[in-house]
Amino acid sequence: MQDAFRGVTPILVTPFKEDGKVDLASLLRLVDHLDAQGTLGGFGAFGNAGEGYTLLPSEKRRLLDAVVSHLDGRAPVIAGVGATGTEAAVEACKEAEGLGAAGLMVLPPYYLRPDADGLMFFYSAISDAVRIPVMVQDAPLLSQVAMPPALLARMAREIEHVDYAKIEAPPTAPKITRTLEAAGDMLTLFGGLNGQFIIEEWQRGSRGIMPGSDLVSVYCSIWSALENGEIDSAWSAFQRALPLIRYELQPGLGVSAMKHNLVHAGVLESAVVRHPTRSLDETGLGELDALRSLVGTNRRP
Repeated sequence: MQDAFRGVTPILVTPFKEDGKVDLASLLRLVDHLDAQGTLGGFGAFGNAGEGYTLLPSEKRRLLDAVVSHLDGRAPVIAGVGATGTEAAVEACKEAEGLGAAGLMVLPPYYLRPDADGLMFFYSAISDAVRIPVMVQDAPLLSQVAMPPALLARMAREIEHVDYAKIEAPPTAPKITRTLEAAGDMLTLFGGLNGQFIIEEWQRGSRGIMPGSDLVSVYCSIWSALENGEIDSAWSAFQRALPLIRYELQPGLGVSAMKHNLVHAGVLESAVVRHPTRSLDETGLGELDALRSLVGTNRRP
């Protein structure tokens, strides 16, 4: 299998105006800002860092169409799908493909959680309906759905378009090892959880990382160092950014921190998030500003 996706593939945050409506201009400015990093493997839309769980279907269609059109082939877009029913997921995947998504990152059903056979049915139904790669999002902290390595390997063997898995089941690095042992080269693995174990995952065979949108230059420098065999340089870059990476891993608050960092960088107009995403309080904003100074990202462009 030849990888269509590889390397740093950031999840686009979804900018909102002060009135809570989608800010399309800021989103496209963010796309250009990230595309200028020069070493991206593509973009992810509607992941957890993109508050996809707060967006209306009509908003997702509008945003995906705008991003794909704006990129005009410069980079692929992987659309996140998190529907709780099989028919709804199939319909959302078909719509995303029709709007130009190059791949689909699909959460398993998480309201009525299926067993292994049910998961095979779910992802098979999606694969039968599309012609683009499917990335299984293995995120049990969010979905409460366990997908062991043997099941992921079975999906890769038996479901035509399941070519990728995003491993977000802690501890992620050992699971990458076990999954590759079971699936071999039939499945390409990505890391998530804001890159907290990016180096160990790469050393164990991951071929991509899907972090948030605000520290992409850091992740690109780490990834480039790893690919060039410069492990010490990768660790140095990671250690400098670790205080911010750690801060953004707070459940429900990480997206707010990312958006405030992007406002500080002059990319977004507003750091508004949609409920139930939480916003940093005044103390948190002070903590974030101190962390930017500590890691050297507090200089305005």
